[in-house]
Amino acid sequence: MVQIRAQDDEYELRSRDSVESKDSFDLDAEDPETRALTSEAYLPHERSAWAEILSYLRRKTFGSAQRSRQLARNVGLPRRRPFRRICFFTHSAFLTVLCLAIFTAILRPSYTHPPERYNTLRQQVLASNAAGRANPQNEKIFIAASIFDPDGELAQGPWSKAVLGLIDILGPDNVFLSIYENNAGTTAREALESMGQEVGCQHELIFDENLDPSTLLHFTLPDGTRRVKRITYLAEVRNRALKPLELLEIKFDKILYLNDVIFDPIEAAHLLFLTKAQDTDAGRTDYRAACAVDFINPFKFYDTFATRDSEGYSMGLPFYPWFTDSGRGRSRQDVLAQKDAVMVKSCWGGMVAFDAKYFQFNFADKLNTAGDLRKAPAEGFRFRAEEDLFWDASECCLIHADIQSPDPEDSGIYLNPYVRVAYDERTLSWLGFTRRFERLYTGMHSLLNHIVGLPWYNPRRAATAGSEVEERVWVYDDTLPTGGSFTKMKRKASHAGYCGRQALQVMLEQPVPGQRPYEIIPIPT
Repeated sequence: MVQIRAQDDEYELRSRDSVESKDSFDLDAEDPETRALTSEAYLPHERSAWAEILSYLRRKTFGSAQRSRQLARNVGLPRRRPFRRICFFTHSAFLTVLCLAIFTAILRPSYTHPPERYNTLRQQVLASNAAGRANPQNEKIFIAASIFDPDGELAQGPWSKAVLGLIDILGPDNVFLSIYENNAGTTAREALESMGQEVGCQHELIFDENLDPSTLLHFTLPDGTRRVKRITYLAEVRNRALKPLELLEIKFDKILYLNDVIFDPIEAAHLLFLTKAQDTDAGRTDYRAACAVDFINPFKFYDTFATRDSEGYSMGLPFYPWFTDSGRGRSRQDVLAQKDAVMVKSCWGGMVAFDAKYFQFNFADKLNTAGDLRKAPAEGFRFRAEEDLFWDASECCLIHADIQSPDPEDSGIYLNPYVRVAYDERTLSWLGFTRRFERLYTGMHSLLNHIVGLPWYNPRRAATAGSEVEERVWVYDDTLPTGGSFTKMKRKASHAGYCGRQALQVMLEQPVPGQRPYEIIPIPT
């Protein structure tokens, strides 16, 4: 940054007392421009309001400044130039930012003008009350959600309303709704049952009073206790919402997986049918997965744990444009280009549309995936956890790692920033406004990423799947005081190394009400 500093005058008038000057000095009288504007010859003429304003500002700004400097010289007072400069630059900076914000919001708003097909579908939905009006191809959609709703606010609030509205515009005959909930109490069960009475499509709403942890994979911790990894638990409850797929004799086109987010049903239809749309094939899409963008407040992107850019780098600071410029920075470039299909290696964003064939092997032709089909469940890919003890990766990232294309130039996984969801109604209501200013953040985002050191280093990110690598792995050994040690082990690299980080979260065996149900285990040194 270049700083401009005004040099001090090399000479100035000798300081003297005011008594040494017999005549007062009137700056306005001595200034030819001011005198011309206030002379008798000028006054009779009619002056415009704009001229009056300019004259007033000139006298106030330049006249007062010059009088102050003259007075300081005459009486020997210290100058106030530094303070005036600070005020001037602060005022100028504020006006500059304000003008840029107004210019950006009006002329260059971010993700405000989607492709025309988005507007066409919205108008089509709003112009009619016919069921299925957002789904002209009558695609079969499986909607899944695993929720925890102890107060019943989801099943009897705006989330439920949005889900029911989505079923209506997709067409009840085209939809199957599956919701799984467990360990949430009587109020939650009653709310879910009440919601079930309003659902107009085929559905299965399952409430487990208590999920038996003994059915889940346990790991031995350094202290010798056997515990369930948090990701193992989360993967299990998500898979239970997919259980009906194994029994239904229906070939679904897409799966829409929902978190406990508030959303616009029309935008959910945009995500399903318009992301990476093939214009030559009546709106058919070309994605393996397409994610919305979720916000915890009007500015902050939420689901950074599950999201990775097109080269597997973790996220930057959680505000626009979200991704860093590491590597080729393709995901960041796609966002800055306002694309509706930003290529990534994984995402979630509170709402994800999947090509259903990766979850229904019995209806799928030959699949080509990064994940090993031989290791996948017979029914199709499912959510899972990493097997290394002190290596955690989101189940929502691992599912994308499994179904993505082996082609590093085209994963088939996309983020759609035109589709935005939030975790409360107030935040959702602000997103249409706050997005307009997002382009202002680009430079600051890049600078702060470099200062903070994002993205975080991941030693397994760039490993080529199937190649021999040496990785640091925890090996349990009860003969050691630490219960084990980290050992460098040669093995085949995973296709999902970019999802993980060195960490461990395990479920509490008997959490108290109000307490989070998991704890973080420190990494042994």
